[in-house]
Amino acid sequence: MYNETICAISTANGTGAISIVRLSGFDAINIVNKIFKGKDLNKVKTHTINYGHIFDKNEMLDEVVVSVFKSPKTYTKEDIVEINCHGGQYVTSKILELVILNGARLAEPGEFTKRAFLNGRIDLTQAESVMDLIDAKTKNTLRMANFGLRGDIKNLISKFRRSILDCILKIEVNIDYPEYESEEQITTEFLLPTIKNNIIDINKIIEKSENSILIKEGITTAIIGKPNVGKSSILNALLREDKAIVTDIAGTTRDIIEGKINVGGVILNLIDTAGIRETSDIVEKIGVEKAKKIINSASLIIIVFDFSTELNENDNLILKLTENKNRIIVINKSDLPKKINLEILGEYLLLSAFSEKDINILENKIREVTNLKNIDNKEATYVTSIRAMTKLKLARDNLDNALVSVKNEMPIDIISIDLKAAWRALGEIIGEVSSEELLDEMFANFCLGK
Repeated sequence: MYNETICAISTANGTGAISIVRLSGFDAINIVNKIFKGKDLNKVKTHTINYGHIFDKNEMLDEVVVSVFKSPKTYTKEDIVEINCHGGQYVTSKILELVILNGARLAEPGEFTKRAFLNGRIDLTQAESVMDLIDAKTKNTLRMANFGLRGDIKNLISKFRRSILDCILKIEVNIDYPEYESEEQITTEFLLPTIKNNIIDINKIIEKSENSILIKEGITTAIIGKPNVGKSSILNALLREDKAIVTDIAGTTRDIIEGKINVGGVILNLIDTAGIRETSDIVEKIGVEKAKKIINSASLIIIVFDFSTELNENDNLILKLTENKNRIIVINKSDLPKKINLEILGEYLLLSAFSEKDINILENKIREVTNLKNIDNKEATYVTSIRAMTKLKLARDNLDNALVSVKNEMPIDIISIDLKAAWRALGEIIGEVSSEELLDEMFANFCLGK
């Protein structure tokens, strides 16, 4: 399969100034040479740009420049050719059709990057970072992607694997040559401190990684309150757009409304929910039940109360539902006459959703409550994907098991089983140990042509 030459349109769909049709594989240069009128591409130097025209038999399709990159110094470590044509949808599709008719195969999503991994140019963390770079929405997520792309995460994981491998080799040597060191000596002088230090260091990375993944994926933030307190107005104010319908009629919002904002380099996945109250309206009741479920899944809750309305049993229910959650209490409609009893609410923000200054204060409070520091490290000391985080925790758990075995004075060959499991789990992070199913699933999330 990987001997085939693949092709795809690497630029975004739609009409633009330029489109790029990309090929990778042993026959990439020859395939393009069949439809290109200009220099003989088989004779040009690598990493050159060549002017000419694309022909469909005797009919000229487009004036183009063709970039030629010869293996192994390419993205995939295979020959790569990029046809830079005009950005019309028809002409781009026609050129793609021509390269397929002349022997190329349409690439699967992410197949160019998959080949880069399979050919040893990058590891799995770098492959994930390629997609993170494309998807980056903030300065922080861009910085994290670049850390991963340059190999910082790979180096970090490789360091742990070498340390664990030293333990495994020490055990194997003792099993084969017991006359050199006793089990007790290996356990007390080498295994015990090494395993302990690795667990401590991995726990630090897991803690940092949880923050980095939140920064990358965004924090699910639910705006909760009874009907007509101004939840939708606050959502619109934070988003700086009129996304939610705002009226004086209670129960206007009957389903969840979502949006994203960048607050201090952190993405908030905002959810405006239906007002929580007892209702006989079937549609509104479904929305209320959804709101209650979102409270359980959200990482941050913004509870909205009305300055001009007394608290009632619905407000008390909301306070009870969110009492153990990370929450910000907002008193909206500060420009209206006061009727609310503020004494039972504890810490709160008094504001108006229509005041830019007040919304800025709310954003500062969000930054304070989320307590996510910017990624300012000069090198990555964390992982940035849920996949890698899962494997990192699995490695930590295996090391914990090994430590228990050491403390219980178990035979060192038993300890070796957990050490090998930890070593394998870390290997799966960087792709040293992987399965075809894992690769197919991961690269399927990439865009075509990458």
